Amino acid sequence: MFSCDDDPETLRAYPYHVRDVHISDPCILADPASRSYYTYVQFADSRRFPDLPIGPGHFYVLESKDLIHWSKPQVCFEKGEFWADLDYWAPECHIWQGKYYLISSFRAAGTYRRCQCLVSDSPKGPFRPVRMEPVTPEGWHCLDGTLYIDRKGMPWLVFCHEWLQVGDGQICAVPLSMDLGKAAGEPIILFRASDGPWTGDSGVTDGPFLHRLPGGKLLMLWSSFTPAGAYAIACATSESGEINGPWRQQEKPLYALDGGHAMLFRTFSGQLMMACHCPNDHRRKRILLFEMEEKADSLHIINEVTGNWYQGIGGSGASYAYKDQCREIPCFLSDPRG
Repeated sequence: MFSCDDDPETLRAYPYHVRDVHISDPCILADPASRSYYTYVQFADSRRFPDLPIGPGHFYVLESKDLIHWSKPQVCFEKGEFWADLDYWAPECHIWQGKYYLISSFRAAGTYRRCQCLVSDSPKGPFRPVRMEPVTPEGWHCLDGTLYIDRKGMPWLVFCHEWLQVGDGQICAVPLSMDLGKAAGEPIILFRASDGPWTGDSGVTDGPFLHRLPGGKLLMLWSSFTPAGAYAIACATSESGEINGPWRQQEKPLYALDGGHAMLFRTFSGQLMMACHCPNDHRRKRILLFEMEEKADSLHIINEVTGNWYQGIGGSGASYAYKDQCREIPCFLSDPRG
């Protein structure tokens, strides 16, 4: 086991502890070039960092060496002449063809929410729009775009078609041009919220993320709400091993204690991790980091390492939440610095 303690040298360079990072829909990029981890936020703590430019039309990047201690936020995207100034939701960064692509949702007043790709030569930005047009279908109210590369090496955007527009929320996919700047075909509906046997009647689909197991099976993480109202992470499996499915839903959620919008990444020591936010209360959202176990046809949680569930736990575990703040030292199976 490796313990991530708060030594003075680390705190000087990376003063923002994971317990304090206010974040929604966290996506963590393990960048092999810099041997650093990066995550992206659409809002910043103006009281803690008063010199940061605050307001709509910004993305900020945080850097870490150990996943626990994070840098001061830096601006990595500013609106400028960009068309949208609202709903900068769920930014996630992917490396594709040697460049860094930030994918997010955006909206302008009087329009629907759409997904679009930004590009940079650095994980720290500055990012710029690949093109000025969104990649999700015209007239669709969308969010939570993620990148998937199929077995032929072709890029897809997997995204949510909002329950607010269609009632029973959809997980959809659309092929992309190689520069991720425009749709290269028609969208397909992969499944709907009601296909999840564990979901309530909310109709919500959130946060798709694709992962291929070592044996070749293609999994998708996604989120919705249980009948008790807890935000939850589910797992679906493609029976064809490709994006078009058909998709088979697990009977029970992977995590149902009011944490959701999950993604997967590997540490520099090779450990598979899952990141999500918890609880699903905007003011209290924090990163949860889980060490994961891969089997031939399934994914399992080994341990949560941040301690941020300690006060934020919800769902069936809500009555077990503690009132005092967690001060456990985060412990990993292996050193995340590699």
